[in-house]
Amino acid sequence: MTVATRVVAEDEAEIRLDRWFRRHFPALPQSALQKLCRTGQVRVDGHRVEAATRLLPGQAVRIPPMPITPVAPKQAAPAIDPGVAKDLQQLVLYRDDQVIAINKPHGLPVQGGPGISRHLDGLLDALRFGSEHRPRLVHRLDRDTSGVLLLARTPGVAAKLAAAFRGRDVEKTYWAVVAGRPVPVEGRLDLPLKRVNGARGERTDIAERDDPDAARAITDYRTLDHAARKLAWLELKPLTGRTHQLRVHCVALRAPILGDVKYARPDQNNAFAATVEGLSTELHLHARAVRLPHPAGGTLLVEADLPPHMQATFRTLGFHAQPARPARREAR
Repeated sequence: MTVATRVVAEDEAEIRLDRWFRRHFPALPQSALQKLCRTGQVRVDGHRVEAATRLLPGQAVRIPPMPITPVAPKQAAPAIDPGVAKDLQQLVLYRDDQVIAINKPHGLPVQGGPGISRHLDGLLDALRFGSEHRPRLVHRLDRDTSGVLLLARTPGVAAKLAAAFRGRDVEKTYWAVVAGRPVPVEGRLDLPLKRVNGARGERTDIAERDDPDAARAITDYRTLDHAARKLAWLELKPLTGRTHQLRVHCVALRAPILGDVKYARPDQNNAFAATVEGLSTELHLHARAVRLPHPAGGTLLVEADLPPHMQATFRTLGFHAQPARPARREAR
């Protein structure tokens, strides 16, 4: 066993060192890698590093002698029903060698959890389209939120897109139907949020600005149309990405999102759907558009049409939404 050096590939840009090792040396435990970093046996370009260090193309990673441990063979992923695979492929809004964008349906969880057996993450093999890599999630939407969801087609692209979503390089636009008409009709909400445990389980709530657990949350909103003063169509642009940020900020506006039983307050009429014939009581929140830097250059803009229950609500209320424009990649 001897010391070796490997060069970080272009497709591995922004990947964490521990994930890079997991890809190349899957039998090496995380604890062992951390010890190798701590003792300086693993280095990048000759410098000591931590396991969480992000790598750049062309950097040289020093690989110390390591025991050869057999890797247990991976279990084959369960086969995806051809009909389910076809349905998922029809959701694709955009695809190239780096990125896939889909219009996630309302009601489909993005990842598994207690009591969840069917979720998008478990179906992503249907979106390989001949690639050796399985697509990877780079951001999330709630189960009952529909709309644009981005997937990375390689691990390196996943790292780049995840970095873009962590910063402010991605512009996200949501549409919502809310119970009430915000006053003023447009503006910015800068209200800190925190996660709390309550009678309905873990949830997000408005926090005091000096609360050490608070995280800054900013949302721009604009009223696009309204039905009297009882229901309104809002455009929401989150400038931060806190859990349930839009849902809690709409409650703070005294205009909760229609169908949001988790966050509606007793003093706010979020049950107005019951008084309008044919209006759905499902959550009315849709990720309408995403604009982001494309990993290969330029800017990618993807829009998604409304889900069926929101289309029906728009027809009932007389709201007129333009069809989604075809996805496009523009030069910067």
